[in-house]
Amino acid sequence: MTGVIMAAIVVGAIGLLIGLLLGFAAKAFAVPVDEKEIEVREFLPGNNCGGCGYAGCDALAKAIAAGEAPVNACPVGGAAVAEKIGNVMGVAAGDSVKMVAYVKCSGTCDKAGIKANYYGISDCKRAAAIPGRGDKACSFGCMGFGSCVAACKFDAIHVEHGVAVVDKEKCVACGKCAEECPNGLIELVPYDAKWAVACSNKEKGAPVVKNCSVSCIACKMCEKVCESGAVKVIDNLAVIDRTLCTGCGKCKAACKRGVII
Repeated sequence: MTGVIMAAIVVGAIGLLIGLLLGFAAKAFAVPVDEKEIEVREFLPGNNCGGCGYAGCDALAKAIAAGEAPVNACPVGGAAVAEKIGNVMGVAAGDSVKMVAYVKCSGTCDKAGIKANYYGISDCKRAAAIPGRGDKACSFGCMGFGSCVAACKFDAIHVEHGVAVVDKEKCVACGKCAEECPNGLIELVPYDAKWAVACSNKEKGAPVVKNCSVSCIACKMCEKVCESGAVKVIDNLAVIDRTLCTGCGKCKAACKRGVII
């Protein structure tokens, strides 16, 4: 009986000693916590998509709390989250423009020519690494193998009739799809953008017409009718400057090949 009591006393003493040592270590090696960082993190959605340019929501929260990132840096949270974080940081969130991904190609299976039968792995990057770059005649357009689809965590992009199509209502502009596209077809545009060029082919002459029925042929009709100077043909491809575009729609009306949509 005495041995049991002694064992209990020894174990209790050891436990007390360990507790004291842990308490001392916790205070001695404590890392200061920024309360604002914790509050900011609570408002971030937690998707860890990386669309903000940081490794994840924790990293973004730390950057915002330190004043190294704006309060509206989260593309997923949008204006609502930016306002809440702005209140925590004591600054105005400011106006933010909702952005969405846009695929600069409309060469669907019925419009784009086929040059070969592709039997490789259904992955755009892998297809781009081999001669021929897929089965479509246009090497600038969407391959349609869905690498962008696999990268999207929000189910906002799908391949329809051989071309990736973005669901504007689901897109959070994280940019992951753009990173996966080997042809650089995907860019972020304002949600309410009036018109966009649905082509990325920079060739000219007969091959352009032959390879796709909705390709830009650099006729410059869109450029000629644009009164604000927003449309320019650069490297045989129409480009819209959204800072100058008034949304009049004259470029779309002038384009006989349906490139501007």
